[in-house]
Amino acid sequence: MYIQEAVQHLKEKNVILYPTDTIWGLGGDATSDVVADKIYHLKQRPQNLPFIILVDSSEMLKNYVQSIPNQIQDLVTSMTPTTIIYPEAKNLASKVIAEDGSIGIRIIKTKFCRDLIHHFGKPIISTSANLTGQNSPKEYTDIDRGIIDKVDYIVPLFEWTGTKIPSKVVRVGRSGTIEILRH
Repeated sequence: MYIQEAVQHLKEKNVILYPTDTIWGLGGDATSDVVADKIYHLKQRPQNLPFIILVDSSEMLKNYVQSIPNQIQDLVTSMTPTTIIYPEAKNLASKVIAEDGSIGIRIIKTKFCRDLIHHFGKPIISTSANLTGQNSPKEYTDIDRGIIDKVDYIVPLFEWTGTKIPSKVVRVGRSGTIEILRH
């Protein structure tokens, strides 16, 4: 039931508050600049700080990056939440892509998020559900009331427990180099 309601809001270009595999996040259609603008405004985030996006599978990932280097295949399929910054994005809203054309993407492993993205059929923006500069919310009760009051839909999985830490972040360079940005 929650998935159907959340998908409907995503289709309507609304912003949702939802539990990811790591922490609570703000999300929306990653192919819509209108949605990206809403989330930037809600978080009070400078627009030169790109978002990461979530996809449900390696197959979906291929639709949004130019290439997936062979040397990162283990990271792509890792069960540890790992966001990979690919050098060249495609088919996404311009406002979710970094100025250098790169994009951070994580293949989601938790059932709720994987099912949500699968039923939506497109990637979703994933950014911590906090005002820029504040701590990332590990629990629903950690989320600022100003965020809660301004989202269009809250996924009512309040007892959810993710890893409670942001994902590992790895950057893939245009030449195939790999750099770990966050463990």
